[in-house]
Amino acid sequence: MTKPLKQIHLAAHFPGVNNTTVWSDPRAGSHIEFASFAHFARTAERAKFDFLFLAEGLRLREQGGQIYDLDVVGRPDTFTVLAALAAVTDRLGLTGTINSTFNEPYEVARQFASLDHLSGGRSAWNVVTSWDAFTGENFRRGGFLPQEERYSRAREFLATAGELFDSWRGDEIVADPVTGTFLADAKAGAFVHRGQHFDIHGRFDVPRSPQGRPVIFQAGDSEEGREFAAADADAIFSRYATLEEGQAFHRDVKKRLAKYGRRPDQLLILPAATFVLGDTDAEAEEKAREVRRQQVSGATALKHLEFVWNRDLSSYDPDGPLPDVDPDVGDQHIARGRAQVRMYRDPLATAREWRELAEANNWSIRDLVINTGNRQTFVGSPATVARTIDDFVQADAADGFILVPHITPSGLDEFADKVVPLLQEQGVFRADYEGTTLRDHLGLAHPDAVGGDERAAS
Repeated sequence: MTKPLKQIHLAAHFPGVNNTTVWSDPRAGSHIEFASFAHFARTAERAKFDFLFLAEGLRLREQGGQIYDLDVVGRPDTFTVLAALAAVTDRLGLTGTINSTFNEPYEVARQFASLDHLSGGRSAWNVVTSWDAFTGENFRRGGFLPQEERYSRAREFLATAGELFDSWRGDEIVADPVTGTFLADAKAGAFVHRGQHFDIHGRFDVPRSPQGRPVIFQAGDSEEGREFAAADADAIFSRYATLEEGQAFHRDVKKRLAKYGRRPDQLLILPAATFVLGDTDAEAEEKAREVRRQQVSGATALKHLEFVWNRDLSSYDPDGPLPDVDPDVGDQHIARGRAQVRMYRDPLATAREWRELAEANNWSIRDLVINTGNRQTFVGSPATVARTIDDFVQADAADGFILVPHITPSGLDEFADKVVPLLQEQGVFRADYEGTTLRDHLGLAHPDAVGGDERAAS
């Protein structure tokens, strides 16, 4: 018997604070004006994507004590942007990254419940923790929690928010037949939580929203992050770009669900993916090389090398050889507020490896950064890219992809116009939305109005 084709999930990531975006390109627009967000969201909805995703930058990055000004900086408040986008879209899911280390459950639950009402059931929450005391200086706790305590707080944060969402139950809400307004009995919104991290009680003031709870995303790749996702998330991001690595991550995370009484289809795995399209595969490959050189200027290459060397390398020629001096492995790091710092846990070993690569390939500093950094995931003609995406999903290397264009806000247009129709022709991507909520788009169960139990999505 032929195995039925899996349906592909597609989402769009508004890049924001990162060095993937080629902000210097004449086609690039603002990363803070609402018109950019609106264009991006409308394109994603026109292409019938599941959702738009916003990351969040809570502090401007610094390097060498100065603002890091080689990539896009700044980001409006996530909830404000998503609420505004709810007014200019009808079906597209709206996903925001909100930190569980710095915020409080009551305020976050209230904001997501409000967004779910405003959007008609399209909200999603990417639950993250923060390792970064530098960013945490903006907040009361100062930002530092040991890793195990960060995840402990995150799990209790999410559970507490769930109690608040569920504090309005179906049997406690009655609509006035004349005015249509909600009439609540004495129990509506009442909550009490006593725990290690939160000790709160009172009444939640936002009635049950269309989805009951927002869809929950998780982005951690650590052992704790994978367990957190298996226990509580509806979807997890993946950073693995090859078929084999994707399949290994897919197997590992999916097999963890059984211990929490969950089925494999109750957690979606969605890697981020970049793309470059051309009329032919050869043209796309040439364009991809140009994009990488735009993404990695000489100044950017030196700054990237400083992540490992932890030294000021501004006097070095980016088109020359790597430094002879070894990295400084001191506790104080030259870069602050950047996740890349954590990627190189053994800088001396990384420096040795990079010197060997540079010598073997005759690479300059810039060449090395271009060739060892993140490359475009999908490169080719529209037909090649459509086929490759489908191959990944059918081979269980992913359940879909969150696309990150290098031009904002128009970089998604070409994918929507040229690749999506091919996926629709192959019968692996929807021709139109079949439901109204994000849970409908993702094929996820809806929390029942009473007690938060799940019932199958209709």
